[in-house]
Amino acid sequence: MSDYLNGIIEGFYGKTWSWSARRAAIDFLAQEQFNTYVYAPKADRHLRREWREPHEPAEFAELMALRAHCREKNIGFGIGFSPWGLQSRYKIWDRMALTQTFVKLNALQFDVLCILFDDMPGHIDGLAQRQADIVFDILAATSAKRVIVCPTYYSFDPVLEQVFGAMPPNYLEQLGELLPNVIDIFWTGSRVVSPGYTADDMAAISARIGRKPVLWDNYPVNDGKKISQFLHLLPVRNRPAQLRDWCSGHLANPMNQPLLSRLPLASLAASYSLSERYDAEHFWRSELERFVAPELAQLLRRDIDAIQHRGLDQLGAAEHARMLADYSRCADPAAREVIDWLQGVYRFDPQCLTD
Repeated sequence: MSDYLNGIIEGFYGKTWSWSARRAAIDFLAQEQFNTYVYAPKADRHLRREWREPHEPAEFAELMALRAHCREKNIGFGIGFSPWGLQSRYKIWDRMALTQTFVKLNALQFDVLCILFDDMPGHIDGLAQRQADIVFDILAATSAKRVIVCPTYYSFDPVLEQVFGAMPPNYLEQLGELLPNVIDIFWTGSRVVSPGYTADDMAAISARIGRKPVLWDNYPVNDGKKISQFLHLLPVRNRPAQLRDWCSGHLANPMNQPLLSRLPLASLAASYSLSERYDAEHFWRSELERFVAPELAQLLRRDIDAIQHRGLDQLGAAEHARMLADYSRCADPAAREVIDWLQGVYRFDPQCLTD
C-alpha cells in the first residue's frame, strides 16, 4: 500500500451500505486506482458506544470477508474505532477492556486503524493528554500497520466549539507533541464540510500538529438533517493533485447512496491523475456514462440543479411527480437511489455536524 492514503472512509450517519455494496465499492476503488477503504459507519455500535461488546459472529464474518476482498483487490483495509466514554473517565479496568477488544479486532488484520475522538465533548481538563494515553494503550494492543487519530477539534470551523465546548488552550499543539510522528492526524479543512483545500490551509494545520494531516474530506457526504435533502453528484473542485505534497493522505466520506457516490469520487481520482488537466465541467459533460447508463446520465444532467442545489423540500409537487416517473422508467440500479431519495428514504436527523 502506498504511503499516501487515497480512498474513502465510510464514516457517515444514517442509512448504511449493504455488505454487497461495500464489496462493489472496493471494486470501484481498485478500478479508479484508489488504495484505501476504511469501514467506520456511525451505525456500527460495536466500534462506538458499545465497543466493549463484540460483533455478532455473522457480522464479524462479513467484516472478515470484506478484509479478504480488499486484499484480493490490493486495497488497504481500515476500521474506525471511537473509544466512547474514556475521555471523561479512564481507569485500569477501561485499559483492560480496550486490550480485550483489540485482541478480538486484530483478527481482522486491518492495515489502517482510525482512532476517532470526533463528535465527543471536548471541554475536558487535560484533553490532549487523556487522548494520548488512550492512543498509546491502543497502540500496545493493535496489530495495525498505520494509525490515524481524529481529534475532537478536527477543523478550524467555529461550529465545533459551539457544539462541543471551547477547545482547550493549545489542544492541537499538545496532541501533536504527545503523539509520535508516525501517528497520522485527521483534518477536515477550514470547515467541517470544506469547499476546497489550499497550500496555506495545509501549512496552517501542519504547523499546529507538527506533521502533514490526513484529509477527512466531507464531500460528497449527505448524512445530516439538512444535507440529506441533497444528492452531491457534481465533480470535485479545489482539490488539486498537489495535495500529495501537502498531506499524508486523502480519504473522502461518501454519500448514503453507494452507487451515486461513484460520480464525485471518480472525479476526485481524475483530479489527482490529471492534475492541471483536470476539468470539472468536462468530467460532468463526458464521464458520467462510465458509471451510469446514458438515460440516467441524461436525467441527472437535466435535474442537477434540483438534486444538488435546491433540494428535496424545494421541489414542487409537479416537478417531484415528473422526476419520480422519469427515474422509475430507468433500469439502471443507481436510479433506485434517486427514487428512494425522492421518497424520503434517506431523511435523517442525527447529532452530526456535516450540515
